[in-house]
Amino acid sequence: EQRARASTRLNELELEAAERAQPNPHAEALVRRLQDTGLPLGILTRNSRASVERALHNFPALRPADFQVIVSRDDHVPPKPAGDGVAYAARRLGVDVHELLLVGDYIFDVLAGASAGALTVLLQPGDLLDAGYADVSAEGTPQSTTRPVLGKIYPDGTLDPAPDWVIRNLSDLPNLVRMGRPLPAGKFPADLLETFLDSLPNDNPSVLLGPRLGRDVAALRVAPTGSYNSSEEPPTLAVGADPVTFTTDDIGAWAVLVNANDIATCGALPRWFFATLLLPTGSTPSQVLEILHSVREACAREGIALCGGHTEITDAVVRPVVSGAMLGTVSVDGLVDKRALREGDSLLLTKRVAVEGTTLLAGELGDELQRRGMTAEELSACHSLHDKLSVVADAAIAASVPGVSAMHDVTEGGLAAAIMELSAAGRHAITVSMEAIPLYAETQRISALLDIDPLGLIGSGSLLICCRPAARAAVANALSTAGIESTVIGNVGAPLDHSDGVVTATHHGTPVPWPHFDVDEVARVLSTLPRG
Repeated sequence: EQRARASTRLNELELEAAERAQPNPHAEALVRRLQDTGLPLGILTRNSRASVERALHNFPALRPADFQVIVSRDDHVPPKPAGDGVAYAARRLGVDVHELLLVGDYIFDVLAGASAGALTVLLQPGDLLDAGYADVSAEGTPQSTTRPVLGKIYPDGTLDPAPDWVIRNLSDLPNLVRMGRPLPAGKFPADLLETFLDSLPNDNPSVLLGPRLGRDVAALRVAPTGSYNSSEEPPTLAVGADPVTFTTDDIGAWAVLVNANDIATCGALPRWFFATLLLPTGSTPSQVLEILHSVREACAREGIALCGGHTEITDAVVRPVVSGAMLGTVSVDGLVDKRALREGDSLLLTKRVAVEGTTLLAGELGDELQRRGMTAEELSACHSLHDKLSVVADAAIAASVPGVSAMHDVTEGGLAAAIMELSAAGRHAITVSMEAIPLYAETQRISALLDIDPLGLIGSGSLLICCRPAARAAVANALSTAGIESTVIGNVGAPLDHSDGVVTATHHGTPVPWPHFDVDEVARVLSTLPRG
């Protein structure tokens, strides 16, 4: 009876406290952001279920239904700091306890999570981050997601084991959660890549163009001043590297072309190629030699020397992958650097959008496209676009015209990603007229049949060229003389004081959103449809 009275009084006190509880200012927004990721969420507490539900009603819209599991004292599992509640929550959520992240603001939360084998985050405002409470701070972008060794003793001797991370407030948590989430197929997130690139030293005088978001090629001074035995300035060495992963159809030639395109965008002439071939177990010698012959023939057509590489059969891949490294040369004066962009420059596109994606999908999904109504003649027209994949000639012609300020080839992510990358690399906003963007009839047909957006379709074969307005006609005429189509699709806007690309779009003068694709449309479609 005394125990029952004590329990009743405890419940009353908890409810009174729950009524007075003030919500953490970041909690509800955090829950909504995590819900958007599809992650299951739960609450683990030593209090009663009723007090939890009452406390949640103090939030504007947060309710018990927002959580997939609530483990309270009513569930009759040993309370924190025991790890039983954590393990119980993991079972209810249907996840391995080692994949569970427990966030709490008290020592018992950390002890419970560590005891069960979960990852732990301690919410600890103030200056305690500087007191050695964890190996990693999650303020901003986490420095690492490596699990620290347990068994640390804190300065006051109260916390052992240590939490895996310490954060100052809940708004820091999404960055931490992001580090443990699987990435979709496609390019690594630009903001994370940029953070890494910004951490690299840039004090080597031989590196004229180093790593930078939106820059696909490095430019190197091949000899220090005074050591080159010639009356002429030595040429600048341009270096780029790219893999081909989307297709297995003539993959060797594709690898040569996409790497040559990168080199050409800085005004350089592609000259030397190295190829790394990774093939799945079970591959035959004839399959390997077919790719090698394809590389050799593509190099011969482009006047490029095949200098070496590596060939390996490995269970690390499920289909052939060819990764190439291309080297070329350019004079110092002929180097085209995206930092030369200026407000008012014109933006031109050679050929049309999604050249590569159109021919690639025709090769990989030919049977499926025919089942959906595409004729053999239409497929043949798509295949013929393979002859337009190189932008080496486009770039060489443009670079020869005074007033060209930047060039960028359209690759993975399509035109949508390419213009954003160009804006980021050139540190200028860009405006695009959507109605001016040219499409091949073949691209429109495939896009309609597969329900894809051509602006998000891998686009090797198209070159973006920025030039001073006075040079626009000369660039277009020079390209036209060589039989290369070009279209003015926009212009360069104001300079940016940050490295995030800014692209605005209009359609016949009306502002419209510029599209964004988390995954290239080719990757999205190929992941859902049978090849062949």
